[in-house]
Amino acid sequence: EASTNSFKRYTQQIVVNAQEIAKYLKNKNYNLVGNGTSNHMVWVDLTNKNIDGWAAAWALEYAGIIANRQTVPNEKKSPYYPSGLRLGTPAVTTRGMKEPQMRQIAKWIDEVITYTASQIKNVDLTQSERREFKQKMIKDKKLLSIAKEAKKMCKRFPTP
Repeated sequence: EASTNSFKRYTQQIVVNAQEIAKYLKNKNYNLVGNGTSNHMVWVDLTNKNIDGWAAAWALEYAGIIANRQTVPNEKKSPYYPSGLRLGTPAVTTRGMKEPQMRQIAKWIDEVITYTASQIKNVDLTQSERREFKQKMIKDKKLLSIAKEAKKMCKRFPTP
């Protein structure tokens, strides 16, 4: 399969999609590890956004977007509550999404992170504050609204 032209086009689109997300986020003042990407992954350092990777990943999940918390170079925080976020494009590319959808997904990512950061008083939350954060965010109307839109997009691009 890996030697077929269709697979080569698919893997090239994965990279193009990741680069589109990286370009959008970079234009929104996100610090990208490696200053961009040349593969399937976008690695974001959130230290300038008043949110850690743990909170960002949970908020994005509640908004219908899956991401992973990720340590960053010279990490000052614990691996469980790191400063970064890792985004990947293989799954959405498999569904047939391309650059216009990546721009929309990147827009949602920025909206979720910006909004959620504005809801956090201190980036270094205590355990009880983290529990409260999750309880509040899982019911948050803005995040649920984005999740509804993301679901609508996914219905246009069903899993093969």
